[in-house]
Amino acid sequence: MNVIVIKLPDMDRILEKKKWTPKKIASIGISMLFLVFVFYLIFLRDTSSRLYTDKDRMTIAVVENGRFQEFIPVDGIVQPLVTIYLDAVFGGRVEEIYVRDGAIMEEGEKILRLSNLSMEMQYIQQENHALEVLNQYQNTQLALEQNKFALERQLTEIDYQLETAAIDFERKKELYREGVISKEEYENAERDYRFSLRRHDIANRTMKHDSLYTATQLASIKTSIERMQQNISMLNRNLDNLTIRAPIAGQLSSFTVERGETKASGENLGQIDVLDGFKLRARIDERYVNRTFPGQRAEFEYGGQTYKLEVSKIYSNITAGAFEVDMHFVDEGPEGLRRGQTIQLRLQFSGVAEAIIIPRGGFYQATGGNWIYVLDASGTQASKRPIRIGRQNIHHYEVLEGLQPGERVIVSSYDAFGGKDRLIFR
Repeated sequence: MNVIVIKLPDMDRILEKKKWTPKKIASIGISMLFLVFVFYLIFLRDTSSRLYTDKDRMTIAVVENGRFQEFIPVDGIVQPLVTIYLDAVFGGRVEEIYVRDGAIMEEGEKILRLSNLSMEMQYIQQENHALEVLNQYQNTQLALEQNKFALERQLTEIDYQLETAAIDFERKKELYREGVISKEEYENAERDYRFSLRRHDIANRTMKHDSLYTATQLASIKTSIERMQQNISMLNRNLDNLTIRAPIAGQLSSFTVERGETKASGENLGQIDVLDGFKLRARIDERYVNRTFPGQRAEFEYGGQTYKLEVSKIYSNITAGAFEVDMHFVDEGPEGLRRGQTIQLRLQFSGVAEAIIIPRGGFYQATGGNWIYVLDASGTQASKRPIRIGRQNIHHYEVLEGLQPGERVIVSSYDAFGGKDRLIFR
């Protein structure tokens, strides 16, 4: 029987393993590509939003280094330099109108007359009462003066009686010493003399007292009479105030009173405008109340010339978000101004200085002046850039940071851009 012997390979031999197999290389390559892709997505890819738009539909301006002055436009109303308002001192019904609106008035000239029945009746009653009291004072004054004269006559008689008694006493005293008359006659003469002497002393003291009293009473009555006469004069002036007169020479304006109308006390009837010159009254937004001051300058163009004004008075009341100021011309004002005419002024807040400026535009409403679209050198796209805007006027903004002269920016409205980071022009 034949035996077949099969020799098997040596199972204990170590085979050398290959390190860089195609499969491993492919796996590493794919991983590296993935990492590069992730790095690109995180660090290198442009994630800014963009918008394709037409360049012709926007306004592009060049950033400049130019002369800048901060001012705001305000409307000034031409008014007379001096205006005197006519008010009804007392109310009443319009009885007569002597002139019409626009009339040139002289000082003291009549304008209109009011009637006030209640006031006129009150005047008559007070005048009658004043006349009665005045008559009583005058009668009392007359009685005091008559009493003064009576006392003087009485004192004169007493003086005469004293003098007679003194002469009689001296005569009888001598006769009694000579024994011609009796002692009784002598004593009677002495008694009469002493009585006359005491009577004269009493009359003198009474006269002095009455004189002082009369003088005091007469002075008081005189003062009272003067006061009553002043009251009557005041009543006359009150009635005279029902007739409205021009307080100063000038032109009557805003006078629309008609006969038969009833006017209340203190109601405005019109005004007198002094035609020596004009001023401008302007309303300014309340945001500028702390930046407006007397002497502040303003200017406007009229007839091809520039006229300068300065703030002369600031009214503190703020109504409807604005306050008023009066402005006077620095030099002569232009010819041809008319009361009520509206003139646009430039109220200045600074002097002229060099600054980086851009034109005003609709972009400010969307950005608040915090950023702007800046074109690149090729002019094919524009990107957002933060900026800082300072002062402004009706033509330009002053740029404090973020832009350089020569750069181009979009200043028109941004409403159609949706706040995209980059604009690409088609």
